[in-house]
Amino acid sequence: MQIKPRKNLNFSINDLILFCIHSVVLNNEKCSFERLVKECFSLFPETISFQRYQIWPDSRKLDRPLRLLRDEKMIIGDPRTVFMLTKDGEKKATEISKALRQGKLL
Repeated sequence: MQIKPRKNLNFSINDLILFCIHSVVLNNEKCSFERLVKECFSLFPETISFQRYQIWPDSRKLDRPLRLLRDEKMIIGDPRTVFMLTKDGEKKATEISKALRQGKLL
């Protein structure tokens, strides 16, 4: 999915991560940590980039949110394996996807 860049998204980093995992899985790919960083940075570069070096993704920005999403039972997996959405995570990711489409970001 293509998203037009926009600086003032009203979505949390957790929501964006859920959406990106959903996007990767919809493309029939395994969502490794590296693939997730690429997807997040490709779709939301202003959110995932280093503050001083905005052409590079800052993977540390995903670490704490991924742990929180695991604790909330939205995702399963870890950076050494792959990430997958739970039923609750899938439901939330679908809602986020619809909201992004309604906002004409897709």
